[in-house]
Order: sequence, then structure tokens, then C-alpha cells
Amino acid sequence: MKAVELRQKSKEELRESLAALEKRAAEVRFEALRKKMKNVKELMHIRRDIARVLTLMKEK
Repeated sequence: MKAVELRQKSKEELRESLAALEKRAAEVRFEALRKKMKNVKELMHIRRDIARVLTLMKEK
């Protein structure tokens, strides 16, 4: 997700995106524990997206 895309969203849409990202991060962590993860950098990208959303939420 790019910051430009996120800036166009309302605060409620940002909350929904944050919830979805946190849910996906939990799923990826469990996949990593079960050794079924193919893309090991996915969690890093999700964490960065979460940080972007939180930053934009504080700006609004």
C-alpha cells in the first residue's frame, strides 16, 4: 500500500485497513511458526503498512 492511496481514505476506512492488516499479520506469524511460509518478507511489508496507516491516522 502506498501513502498516496492511504491519504485519500477517510479515517473510518483507515481503521478498517488497520484491522485487516493486523489480522493478516497474525496469520503470517502463524504460517511462519508452522513453516508453511513461502514469502518471508511479507511480514516486514505488512508491519510497514501498519506503521503507515497509524501515522496517517495521527495526522488526521
